[in-house]
Amino acid sequence: MASCFLYKRREFITLLGGAAVAWPLAARAQQPGKLPTIGFFGPSTPSAVRRRTAAFTQRLGELGWIEGRTVAIQYRWAMGRTERFAEIAAELVRLNVDVIVTSGAGPVAAAKQATSHIPIIFAVASDPVPTGLVASLARPGGNVTGLSYQGPDLASKRVELLREVLPTLRRLAVMANSDAAGAMEEMRQVRVAAASLGLEVAPLEIRRAEDIAPAYAVFKDGPEALLVCADPLVNTRRSEIVKLALERRLPTIFGERENVDEGGLLSYGPSIPDLYRRAADHVDKILRGVKPADIPVEQPTKFDLVINLTTARALGLEIPPTLLARADEVIE
Repeated sequence: MASCFLYKRREFITLLGGAAVAWPLAARAQQPGKLPTIGFFGPSTPSAVRRRTAAFTQRLGELGWIEGRTVAIQYRWAMGRTERFAEIAAELVRLNVDVIVTSGAGPVAAAKQATSHIPIIFAVASDPVPTGLVASLARPGGNVTGLSYQGPDLASKRVELLREVLPTLRRLAVMANSDAAGAMEEMRQVRVAAASLGLEVAPLEIRRAEDIAPAYAVFKDGPEALLVCADPLVNTRRSEIVKLALERRLPTIFGERENVDEGGLLSYGPSIPDLYRRAADHVDKILRGVKPADIPVEQPTKFDLVINLTTARALGLEIPPTLLARADEVIE
């Protein structure tokens, strides 16, 4: 009888110990001062990504993670400066956050360099496998997972959209941050797509905000449109990029719709707020005990074509009715 009782007691202790190991952070969050903490690593500025952060926090709330009540969020912003990436990543590691959320190959790589044990979720990353962020989409391995942007893969589609608006297009300028791997890959794909259509490409490589205005000096050679490759620097300086293009009466196309809100002509690409919303689902899994290595990298499911008719009129362009009919949103 005594041995039976001892066995049962040991079995109970074993079960209790196993439960403690699997005890999710959500349960620990009920203890005072023990809120799980998300380190939100923003590569650009709060204003540049407000739609994205709003989508992220809204979805967290729907999942039961209320900022200040059931979860804490430590926000850090690089302001589009790549030299700050390593510094911010190191700071979040020192704060011992429970998960880091960021976007872009550079910030993810900086976070990965800073920690091998804190889970890292990327809301947006152009080429997570070729850039070494994950081992594969299905089995990311390590402490990193998230959502692939597929931006460079859509480069040819953006060139084709410009040709629909400008059937006589012959020379295309392409602006990209030479320090951003994803942006440079997109530029490469744009050049391939342009060559297949017989277009000449004028590359505009920038590295700092101070490089943007001088880059436009190439326009004296007569590019007829501008394609801008996305990265944190571009997101931070989108108003300046659009303003300078409009002054030169250049139609523009981007991968992200916020640029069209600022006066860009067209954008086509994945819905970034939707990707941030889905990143919140990844965070929820992490905070409930799932390992990042066991969460597959997901692909975009929602793509948006946005057209700014006000800008088209200002440039004296007529958008084909067939293109307007395909648009997900038209700004007037």
